Amino acid sequence: MQTYNNRSEVPEKYKWDLTEFCKDDVDFEDKYKLASDLASKLPSYEGCTKDPKKLEEFLELELKTVGIFEELYAYAHLINDQELGVSANSERFERVINLQTKINVNTCFFAPELLCLSKDEFESLFDVNESLKLYRADLERIYREKDYILSDSEEKIITDLEGANANYSAISSMMLNALHDYGEVTLEDGSKETLTITNYGKLMKKLSRDKREEVYKSFFKIVDQYAKINASLLNSFVKKTNTIAQLHHFKNAWESKLFELNMNNNVYVSLVEACENNLSSLQRYYKIKTKALGVDNLHSWDLPLDLAECKKEYSISDAQDLILKAIKPLGEDYTKKFRRIFDERFIDYCQYKGKTSGGYSLSIMNHTSRILMSYNGDLDSVSTIIHEGGHNVNHQYICESNPSIYSDTTLLVAEVASLTNECLLSSYLAEHGETLEEKKAGIANFLDIFVGNFYSAIREGKMEEDMYNHVNAGGVLSKDYLCELNLKSLEKYENDSIAMDEYRPLKWIMRSHYYTEFYLYCYAICISVASYVASKILDGDEVMLDNYIKFLRCGLDKWPMDEFKVLGVDLENKDIYNSAVKYFDKMMDKFESLSKEE
Repeated sequence: MQTYNNRSEVPEKYKWDLTEFCKDDVDFEDKYKLASDLASKLPSYEGCTKDPKKLEEFLELELKTVGIFEELYAYAHLINDQELGVSANSERFERVINLQTKINVNTCFFAPELLCLSKDEFESLFDVNESLKLYRADLERIYREKDYILSDSEEKIITDLEGANANYSAISSMMLNALHDYGEVTLEDGSKETLTITNYGKLMKKLSRDKREEVYKSFFKIVDQYAKINASLLNSFVKKTNTIAQLHHFKNAWESKLFELNMNNNVYVSLVEACENNLSSLQRYYKIKTKALGVDNLHSWDLPLDLAECKKEYSISDAQDLILKAIKPLGEDYTKKFRRIFDERFIDYCQYKGKTSGGYSLSIMNHTSRILMSYNGDLDSVSTIIHEGGHNVNHQYICESNPSIYSDTTLLVAEVASLTNECLLSSYLAEHGETLEEKKAGIANFLDIFVGNFYSAIREGKMEEDMYNHVNAGGVLSKDYLCELNLKSLEKYENDSIAMDEYRPLKWIMRSHYYTEFYLYCYAICISVASYVASKILDGDEVMLDNYIKFLRCGLDKWPMDEFKVLGVDLENKDIYNSAVKYFDKMMDKFESLSKEE
C-alpha cells in the first residue's frame, strides 16, 4: 500500500473535490462577505411574528444566509482537517465560527419573540399566510420550547458566551494528531515508519507480540503526558454543556437532550438493561478472540489485531468494486447513488502526518456530503468507506425528498444508514469471500462492529452520564477520576476477559465522541436497528426494503421515533436489542463453525 509523507504527494483522484462549496479562496471571500452582509440584515426583522408576510421574508432570508454559511463552514472545516496546524486553515475556520456567532446573535431575538405568541396567535400565522406552512414543522419545534427559552437579551448573552468558548474537540484533536510526536516504529524487515494516531492500529498488526507491547507502552506514555490537559478540556466542555442546559431550565444536559429528541427515557433504560443482561455474550466474544489469537490472556496490545487475520490488501479500486457488490440487495437506485461517491470525488482517502484521524461524512443543505478517512488497504478501510458512504447516500435521498429547511437528519437515526451497510458487507464476505480466511474476516468485521457500537458505546455512554452527574454535583473531571471511572466500567463489562494493563484506563482520551454529548447511545440503538433491517433485506423481504428506502428519505420534519416507526420498530421495547444480541451470538456460532474447518 502506497504511503505518503504529506498531502502534496497524494494523487488528485484520491482527494476530495471541494469546489461544490467554494471554487477557491477568492470565492470563499466573496461568499463570506455576502453571508456577513445578509446576516447584518436579520435584526431588522424584529417584530416579524406579528406580521405573517414579514415573518415569511425573515425565514427566507435566514435560510439563505444559513445556506451560504454552511458552504463556508464545509469548505473551511474540511480544508482545516486535511492539514491541521496550518495557520491559514485554522484562521479561516475561526472566521467561519465567528460568522456563525454573528448569525446566532442576530437571530436570537426570534425564538423568544415567537414564544410570546399565544397558541391562537401561533395557529393564525398559517391561516393568514399559506406559504408559512412550509416552515410549520420547524416553527413548531421552536414553539414547543416555550418553557425553556429565555428573554431576548439573555439568549444574546448565552450565544455570545458560547461563541467565545474554546472549540474543545478541535484542541483535543490537534494535540493528539498534530502536536504529539509518537516517534518511529522499526518493523520486522528493518524499515521504519512514523507512528501516528491514524496508523497505530495498522502498524500494531505488523509487529510481534513483544514489539507490540513495547510500542503500546511507548505510545500511551506520550498520551499520558497530556492526560491532565485532556481531562481539563473535557471537564470544561461538560461544565459548559450542563450550565447551558440549566440556564434553559432543564435539570441537566441529559434532560435537555431527551427534550431535543422528543424521546422518553424508557428507550435508554431498555437499551442499557438489555445490554447489561447480556454481558455474557461480550465475554464470549473475548474468549473467542483469545483462542483465535493463540494467547493465554488478552492484553491491550493484542486488541488491535483482527479476530480473523486476512492478509489480503485491497486497493482503493478493489474496495470500490467490493462495496458495490455488497450493497446490491439495496437496489439499483441506491447503487447508482453510491457510485457517485467514487465518480465525483466525494472521498479524501489517504493518510499522512497532520491530517486529522478517524472518519466522518460531513453534510450540509443543498449539497452532497464529503468523506474523510485514512485508507490503509485493509478490510477496516473498506468498512469505513461503506459506513461513511451510507451517510452520504442517506443525505442524497434526504435532499432529493425534502425542502432545504428539512434536508438533514438527527444523530439518533443517522447511524442506521451506515451500520446497515456494514452488516451487508460482512454478510457478503461471509458468503462470497474468495478464501476461508476472507469469509471469517467478513464475519469478524461484523462482530467487531457490534462490540464497538453496542457494548462499548453503551459502556462509555454510561460513563458519560456519570461524568455529567459528577460535574453537576460540583465534582471535577480530573485525570484520576476519569481513569478510575473507566477502570470500574471495564471491570464490570469484561469481567477479567482482558488484562488491566497500566495505560488501559487512559482510553477515554481517544473518544472524540464525548465532545458531541450523548452521541454514543445513538450508535447502540442504530446497530440494533441496522442488524434487524439488514437481516430482513438479505432474506428477501421486499416490504422491509421499500420501508428502508422510505426511512432514508425522511427529513427533519419528522421526529426520530416517527422515523423508526417507518421500519416497524419500537425503541422502548427490549425485543429489538435482545434480537440484536441474538444475531451477534448467531454470527459467533458461524465464526466458530468456520474455524473448525481449518
